[in-house]
Amino acid sequence: MNIERSSAQLFQMSEDVWLRHANPWSVWTRYSCLPLLCIASWSREWIGWMSLIPFVAVCFWVWINPRIFRKPTSTNNWASKAVFGERILLCHAKSGLPSHQLLAITVLKVMIFFGFILAVYGLIALHLWLAVLGTVITILAKTWFLDRMVWLYQEMCIEHSQYRDWVY
Repeated sequence: MNIERSSAQLFQMSEDVWLRHANPWSVWTRYSCLPLLCIASWSREWIGWMSLIPFVAVCFWVWINPRIFRKPTSTNNWASKAVFGERILLCHAKSGLPSHQLLAITVLKVMIFFGFILAVYGLIALHLWLAVLGTVITILAKTWFLDRMVWLYQEMCIEHSQYRDWVY
């Protein structure tokens, strides 16, 4: 099972949505998603079942975020190229990607998963430091992953001319 493909299908990432998500505002505001989910989850301690309201609101924010921003006026920036790298990762079979990228991508995905599981455990157990540590690990690993996606995009542009047209 490919989690990235499943996510793209769940989020209904059409060509237009991908281009809107390449807007740097979409990328940078997406960093708010995990901390907001953590706060919404923790709010069950303060407001009980009413915490479902902020939780659903944050889930809606996660879904709507790549859709609400305009297509970027320029995609010649780190955030847009990171999105393009993610698209390439989704579109290519692993055999079509540079082999030196695969190990790094796998390690970063494991780090993201580890951080996320740590954050979830901290939220379930109401252990603040584990929730914060897991969130920080997840965000840092995801940022490193996005940086790797920029590298992947730039490398794939050398071999596949159609990707060069994505930057304007």
